[in-house]
Amino acid sequence: MAQVVPVTNNGVNSITRQARYEPFELQVSRGQIFGHQQSFRFGWANSIGTTPQTIASFVTAGNTYVYPTSATVMKVSSSSASDTAVGTGVQKIIVAGLDANYNQVSETVIMNGQTAVNTVNSYLRILYTELLVVGSGAAQAGTIYVGTGTVTTGVPATIYWTSETTYNNWGFAGYTVPAGYTAYVTSYTITSQSATANLLLSAAMIEREYSTGVAEIQSTMRLVAGGTVDRHFDFPYVVEEKNDIELRAWAPSGTINVTGEIQFVLIKNATD
Repeated sequence: MAQVVPVTNNGVNSITRQARYEPFELQVSRGQIFGHQQSFRFGWANSIGTTPQTIASFVTAGNTYVYPTSATVMKVSSSSASDTAVGTGVQKIIVAGLDANYNQVSETVIMNGQTAVNTVNSYLRILYTELLVVGSGAAQAGTIYVGTGTVTTGVPATIYWTSETTYNNWGFAGYTVPAGYTAYVTSYTITSQSATANLLLSAAMIEREYSTGVAEIQSTMRLVAGGTVDRHFDFPYVVEEKNDIELRAWAPSGTINVTGEIQFVLIKNATD
């Protein structure tokens, strides 16, 4: 019987380095594989109809997400006056995205309720927001908006991102690959719900290429209301740097509530 060697390394190194096995996926999640980052994006949309619509909580019915055409200073605001630096709601948030060269940038924004706060950075894409400090309510009090144009009662004329009170998080099933990286999509999931039984729903993963600006369907599925479909790629689908990906859905009739999730690995490109 082979001698059992006790584990003496209690640091963060993978146990693989001690001649034991640990799944590669777990090592990526632990940040032990250089240049690799696991990522997950989710979104939802209520009352999706017959026109293809981006699965995002803030995209109006029958529309697809409109990307900024140039990097711009964003306005951050809330629908609630309680989301302020000393309020009961969210006091500080992190805004992260891509600059004019598709490089990753981020900053901390101190909230000022329904009054807009300008970002320091200019953003070509918003990738995510995160609550950083909250007041006694332990949650955001209103919907947090990131956008441009005139802000009325906390809502900007053009909305590029929201963080919803339902989840204290964003709801956009899409992503833009930063410069110097490639995304490898391993799977995506669509779930539908409707009061009408057996109502069909079509959905698709869309890739918008940086070089042409053309949005093309890369994968499709069809399901009935109340159903869920997981699309797993035996060979991960490759999304090159600066390209956009998103999930869209549409129904042949009626309206359906839809959620979408994308899972991928972001890997830094080789430089030599």
